[in-house]
Amino acid sequence: MSLILHEHPLSSFCWKVKIAVREMGLPFEARLVAFYEEASRAAHYARWPLGKIPVLEDTDRDRVVAETSVIIEYLQTFHAPSVGLIPADPEAALRVRLLDRVFDSYVMEPMSRVVAENFRGGDDPVGVAQADALLARSYDWLEGELAGRAWAAGETFTLADCAAAPALYYGDKVLPFRASHPTLGAYLDRLEARPSFARTLQEAQPVWHMFPGRKAA
Repeated sequence: MSLILHEHPLSSFCWKVKIAVREMGLPFEARLVAFYEEASRAAHYARWPLGKIPVLEDTDRDRVVAETSVIIEYLQTFHAPSVGLIPADPEAALRVRLLDRVFDSYVMEPMSRVVAENFRGGDDPVGVAQADALLARSYDWLEGELAGRAWAAGETFTLADCAAAPALYYGDKVLPFRASHPTLGAYLDRLEARPSFARTLQEAQPVWHMFPGRKAA
């Protein structure tokens, strides 16, 4: 198979790419990166020295592509140019890229910090409080920004929605927002019903017990 996604089924950033690949209708092989196994870890660092996941391997084009937004843009450019996850219109594309950055940097990253602190033992209450505060500000901004829209950037599903789905799904587990932010909650409902995301969630269920969540108060 030409497209191999090196990933972990619980990784929010891997979810983002899997959603996009499925929206494009591209066949791909998902391969687990087992960082706890020396051989798997070494192979992945040889593939991408910075060691992050996901990484896309395109065997037909002899390319290894890292970083989620770059992977999705690569796939659209070389494998699915008609899908339009990144719009052709420059102004629309800028809006999509901005929202993509917001979901990655201001929802997914602070959520990940809260979860990581629990995984490490929860010994940084100041860092967790800062992450919670950033999440809360992001929820507030998104509640207004998404009002009246079917999807993050308008009426069309885009790169921004690929980023939003895992960010908000995990964010709601760490700092719940459905009761306080109805627009954001309804948007997450639509994302969860989207076949590309529903299948990704289903694949994560066998290992969902590994998700540490946040430390109990």
